[in-house]
Amino acid sequence: MTAQLATNRYIQSLPKYLTLCEHNYVRLLKLLPSERNIGSIREVKLGNSEFATKIDGSAKYTMDISIKQLTGMVKGIAPLYLTVRLYHDAKVAEIIHHDYHQRIKPSYGYPNPKMHQKDEKYQLNAFLYDWLVACVEHGQATLNWDVNNGLV
Repeated sequence: MTAQLATNRYIQSLPKYLTLCEHNYVRLLKLLPSERNIGSIREVKLGNSEFATKIDGSAKYTMDISIKQLTGMVKGIAPLYLTVRLYHDAKVAEIIHHDYHQRIKPSYGYPNPKMHQKDEKYQLNAFLYDWLVACVEHGQATLNWDVNNGLV
């Protein structure tokens, strides 16, 4: 019985996961605010929705950002909210929270009380990849130009 449980357990492919996180890092850098200070925000419009990427925290080798949907919500579906950590030394980015508070485990037993997929963490980061590709290829960034060149 123990051998059967071990074979049914999900084991993530680390090279596949790291490759996904590397792609997310490169694309996410393009969507960050030009000023990389805590609290800096950059808005991106994608279709009928607007999103904000905000720098929440920064350390020597990491940066935490939040991605929040501002407009274009669909009735009955919660607006997008993700917390992503960028690891500058490894050049990877991964979702560390979604839905404001829930930490994501690398894998889940199945079935489980909240009905998470076995590879929930990979799927969320694959969603982030698809969203980032759409934003980089089809999104429109809000430009904050100072037309007075700093003069009032």
